[in-house]
Amino acid sequence: MYWLKVSYVIALLAAAVPAAGDGLRPGVILDESNWQLATNLLPPEILAHYKNGEYANAIGEWKDGAVRWSDEFARSTQENASRFVTSPEGSIIDKATGKRPPFIYGFPFPDIDPADPQAAVKVLWNYYYGYWANGSRRNITTLTWLARAGVDRSAIQDVYFRQFDGQPSALRPKENPNDLLQQMLATTLEPADLQGTTALAWRYRAPEKRDSAWAYVPALRRVRAVSPANRSDGFLGSDMSQDDGPFFDGKPEDFTWTLVGEQQMLRLADPYSLRGDYQYLPLPGGGWRVPFKPVPMVGYQQPDWKGISWAPLNFVLVQRPCWIIEGVPKDRYYRFGKIQLYIDKENYRGAWSRKFDWQGQLSTSYQVGAYLNGSPDGTLYVWGHGIYFQVAEDHRLNRATFAGAPPANWPDPVNDYFVSYDASFFDHTTLMRFGK
Repeated sequence: MYWLKVSYVIALLAAAVPAAGDGLRPGVILDESNWQLATNLLPPEILAHYKNGEYANAIGEWKDGAVRWSDEFARSTQENASRFVTSPEGSIIDKATGKRPPFIYGFPFPDIDPADPQAAVKVLWNYYYGYWANGSRRNITTLTWLARAGVDRSAIQDVYFRQFDGQPSALRPKENPNDLLQQMLATTLEPADLQGTTALAWRYRAPEKRDSAWAYVPALRRVRAVSPANRSDGFLGSDMSQDDGPFFDGKPEDFTWTLVGEQQMLRLADPYSLRGDYQYLPLPGGGWRVPFKPVPMVGYQQPDWKGISWAPLNFVLVQRPCWIIEGVPKDRYYRFGKIQLYIDKENYRGAWSRKFDWQGQLSTSYQVGAYLNGSPDGTLYVWGHGIYFQVAEDHRLNRATFAGAPPANWPDPVNDYFVSYDASFFDHTTLMRFGK
């Protein structure tokens, strides 16, 4: 009886620990010694990094109920369940009016049927509205060009986002004369030869209207309109494009989307976020700043690291249920012929993005960390995180670009949410004000 009781207790303890795969439990480190345990739980090119000793990450625990939203977001999501459909082009349509709704808050499609031909684009719209719920933002980001062994070059970007949709009722812009979804502006602060180089983009709500994009190059001292197809090109010659953004930032209607399937996957996550170890600092003009932890986030930042320079450090791997969708661009001048996205089925945060050329060969992967929401004021919920990871890896040229926190000694480490902007801030006619 004693051994039966002991066996029963052991069985209960084992059942209480969420397994990421046979032998992969919280605290176990996935590396070259046990990489086989993650077979079919990671994209093949990412699994190869663990097999080759280039990545090594501990298994973390994502507890049930960890995903939280504001009461208004949750209520709006529930109310959206039967309100919307998608058009043949992939736009969101209100059933009652047959038109695109003026505002949406919450996930527009909380109940997705895998058999629905429009399931993939609905997954993508849920991703967008979950991300946009973080409000208008500002981030100072280090963009680092990496070879396998270390840094080739780096630049510091000041990036601004203004959201017109996906906002709580109290924070929606009162006017939207250009019928926009969002505006984005990115200007280079360092190095000196790139300082003042600025990109501006407007995204319209109308499905048939392409993005407007402008660039200011200090050497030319002029603002120039650029093609929206250039959003797939490497930003400033890096491996990261404007259509990468926080995970994917292309216009849904510019692609034809299909659902590939559903699968349990391992994904990178911020352990500080998982255990609630982060801060919200109120900003004088409204909104909050979320400061980063002074710890290495990628391989090159840790002197004794033996793996590849862009390996995620201090991140954990957690098992999450994912939708897998594929998008084929309608513009044949787009750089990639197919984009495959792995998106969390519960919170719709992106996990892995795989980009293929027009011949079907894997070209680039985009890898991002996951974060949980916290509430800085008891009503609004926004990302709470301590570390940051976005890497675009070029598998053909064996290099990558890392977008992450500014240097530890940077005087103003901006990571701000629910920021307010004047409409004129994103006016292309004043773009030269960022020039040197």
